[in-house]
Amino acid sequence: MPEGPELHLASCYVNTMCKDLVFAGPVEKSEVSRNPEVPFESSAYTITATSRGKEVRLTLSPLPEAHPPQAPLDLVFRFGMSGYFQLVPADSLPKHAHLRFYTISPAPSRALCFVDIRRFGHWEVQGTWQPGRGPCVLLEYEKFRENVLQNLADKTFDKPVCEALLDQKFFNGIGNYLRAEILHRLKIPPFEKARTVLEALKHRKLNPELSLSKKIKAKLENPDLLELCHLVPMEVIQLGGKGYGPDREDDFSAFRAWLRCYSVSGMKRLRDSRGRTIWFQGDPGPLAPKGGKSRKKHVKKKSIPGVTDLEDPMSIPKKKGPTRARKPGKKSQKRSLDPGAKGNVESTRGPRSQPRLKSSAPTSPENDPGVLEGKQQLVTRVRTAGRARKGKANSKARLSPPSSLPPSSHKGAGALGLSLL
Repeated sequence: MPEGPELHLASCYVNTMCKDLVFAGPVEKSEVSRNPEVPFESSAYTITATSRGKEVRLTLSPLPEAHPPQAPLDLVFRFGMSGYFQLVPADSLPKHAHLRFYTISPAPSRALCFVDIRRFGHWEVQGTWQPGRGPCVLLEYEKFRENVLQNLADKTFDKPVCEALLDQKFFNGIGNYLRAEILHRLKIPPFEKARTVLEALKHRKLNPELSLSKKIKAKLENPDLLELCHLVPMEVIQLGGKGYGPDREDDFSAFRAWLRCYSVSGMKRLRDSRGRTIWFQGDPGPLAPKGGKSRKKHVKKKSIPGVTDLEDPMSIPKKKGPTRARKPGKKSQKRSLDPGAKGNVESTRGPRSQPRLKSSAPTSPENDPGVLEGKQQLVTRVRTAGRARKGKANSKARLSPPSSLPPSSHKGAGALGLSLL
């Protein structure tokens, strides 16, 4: 899921790619998107972007000579699970481009697209920053720190620190992978009470006699939890690319090498009360869920090509191999006969006879009802066949001449026999 660094990188991408472009015409929305239509059309306008925490705002600004005259329009985006911006040729739109802005100059025509494969992203027309979100951990660090330390009595800080870090009211921009990396660097158990961890920061003061450069150096060498909420996202931005995104391997390799804890082999993982997986090392802490067993990620001996550490191996189709004999399940065990009777298998054809009671002693083939029934059917068939053969022999004897007559009189005897019948 895109977090604060990814939203900031997205705004930088829009500003860089659209710097010298002029857009025109209406804003197109895909038919499948449930987001609102964008009632904006201009003969010439520009696009700029800004970010704050987990939100990005696009501003559509008509040029002075554009028609019709109108005020700039703001669109506030929240990326959901898979949203991002992409600039492509106008005739080669991505499959999941749900909002499209077309250029008029310079040629050839291009389109800035909001791409969202899973369609959890959302945009608001004439939107503003969501009022329930706190200051941005990236761009408003001082306000962010003050907002946390002045509200430690809030019930949010009764929760484990790993859950409090996902509350956007105080930690706007922090997400699942960032919380794991931040807590891992400080060796803080993820299920330690948040207030216990943060109260000590209220009384932390650097030596006032230190110079400004020495104070900065001391903070960088020994950062606290709130400082890492700013420094760790900044590291992701400095990596370049687009940050977290396992579906973009060209940009994702540097990010994957940067990770120390999140989805790294050898780390433990647990689900918090919201069902989100937290990665950690060591003791989980006193507020760990009861009955929750920490699972450890192991390195597989045979790696699957093309699978990253963040992908789910279950989603990869298995290669077809030689067919193996299936072990008898419960259904087949119910249909089978007593294991003491060898070679007796109940027939699946036709209606079943009355159920047979199980006996503790093995049943012999002579007394087995199935065998007796088979014998009776065989005897009936033999008797029927014998009667048929006997009938054919009698009819043949009537038609054939007597053996006492000479060969020359066989023809007449045959005629005589027919006439007698």
